[in-house]
Amino acid sequence: MAYDIAIRGGLLVDGTGSEPVYGDLGIANGVITAVGKLDGKARREVDARGLTVTPGFVDIHTHLDAQIGWDPDCTPVSWHGVTTALLGNCGVTFAPCRPADKELLAGMMETVEDIPRHAILSGLPWSWEDYGGYLDAIEALKPGINIAGLVGHSAVRFYVMGERAVEEQASDEERRQMADVVARSIDRGAVGFSTNRFAPHKLPDGRSIPGTFADPQELVEIAKVVAPRGGLMQAVGADNAVLRTIADAAHGRVLFSYGSGGGDLELAKQRRDALETLCAGRDMTAITQVRASGMIYGLQAGLPVRGAAWSRLRRLPTLADRVAALGDGEFHAQLIAEAKANGFKQNLGTPVEKVFYLGDGPTPAYTAGEEMSLVAMAQARGEHWAETFLRLGRETHGKALFTLRMFNSNLDALAHMFKSERCFPSLGDAGAHVTQVMDAGWATFILAYWVRETGFFTLQDAVRRMTAVPARVMGLKDRGTLKVGQRADVNVFDAATVSERQPELVNDFPGGAARFIQRSTGYKATIVNGAVNVLDGELTGTRAGRVLRHAA
Repeated sequence: MAYDIAIRGGLLVDGTGSEPVYGDLGIANGVITAVGKLDGKARREVDARGLTVTPGFVDIHTHLDAQIGWDPDCTPVSWHGVTTALLGNCGVTFAPCRPADKELLAGMMETVEDIPRHAILSGLPWSWEDYGGYLDAIEALKPGINIAGLVGHSAVRFYVMGERAVEEQASDEERRQMADVVARSIDRGAVGFSTNRFAPHKLPDGRSIPGTFADPQELVEIAKVVAPRGGLMQAVGADNAVLRTIADAAHGRVLFSYGSGGGDLELAKQRRDALETLCAGRDMTAITQVRASGMIYGLQAGLPVRGAAWSRLRRLPTLADRVAALGDGEFHAQLIAEAKANGFKQNLGTPVEKVFYLGDGPTPAYTAGEEMSLVAMAQARGEHWAETFLRLGRETHGKALFTLRMFNSNLDALAHMFKSERCFPSLGDAGAHVTQVMDAGWATFILAYWVRETGFFTLQDAVRRMTAVPARVMGLKDRGTLKVGQRADVNVFDAATVSERQPELVNDFPGGAARFIQRSTGYKATIVNGAVNVLDGELTGTRAGRVLRHAA
């Protein structure tokens, strides 16, 4: 038999959780056609001896809804083995949208997800009104990976209720209209519906986004059209009572964000027990970050102090200008004085003691001990922590980065959550918080830390959690495993070396807007629908991704 691609001699980890086996993989016409020992020739050979072969990773929580308009390759997740991404999470989407409302939806995405409004308005075609039209526009861009989308509550609510959507409750008729819009969105290809009840997610005018305080009965009416269509309900910020109400409304699938709590192991145990109770007898799946996550600080990124001098430093146009400014002794003294007077600029109450240096090595020190905290490093030098921050920034020519361990700060507590078959690693938020956070390399971190370094997950279980499990949650039946007849989304990588690289700030968004990216090392090839999308860490330009419409 002839193949388009033959992957030979690799360790096959098929996504089901079964023990890995050595063998070959044959691909033809975008489909896996043989697993085992291949006979016959191939137009392209991939030597996988010494390497691991898995299904492509499925990223179930992204906000690439805007970025895909100017970056159809969907970096950086495509550098980390992701072959399928779910857009439209957290209730914020660009459809449905009347022409007059596009600036409102763009502004909402900016304030909620830190995606520049001007980039959204200039980088997308805005040629649609309904969600199916949005998917049509994405399809025309020829994405590099597979894309599926959820229709967002905020957009739906504003489409039906107008300005009243922000603060008022819907009438019975308006609930029926919303349910109808969602039903038509799924019929046109959305894989489900997302909602957001996290009050700190704001509109540009400071009010919480539409749907935050909606009567749960509104979600019930929507769930009654989503579940019978086999769609997914996704939620962020919803309490257990609301999640239970959504799940029981029509007995459909529910996906939601969850965490280990404030870093306390006992609290994590309580949260895991509560999760098991919540999900018992229901098709509910929780996802969480794979490591301590939060804001990134540095001279090239966010600055951790408020004040006139720090604002002046922030406004300097280039990184080189910021580094040079630190050579001015008087200005440097002003920065330190303001830091001592004003303190650390906290996020969600997280103190400066939770700020850690990412190190100067090629791989970020995400799991470093207390000795790498900014405060401990300052104490070791007899400095104020702001002096350490600025000194390292200057010594590294502005490249030093620090991360705020705001969520999942205790990896032992997080490990306890991952023992549950209801809580899965994900939540990379790719495409969102683009100058604040960089978690898009979540899949690579699982392989490097949770498998290779700690052995907490076996390789086959980690791969299952990144492939078959999220594919099932999304409702995908032809992806997520290495089986004959499945679509040929495949990774080939070196399990002994696969790692994340240090985050980098680049200015490649429309208008030169900044964002963090993060590359990887150790990936030999990523194949999407039978075409090599990434080879030795570089995009090939093939772009064989598809828009995965629910109706299909």
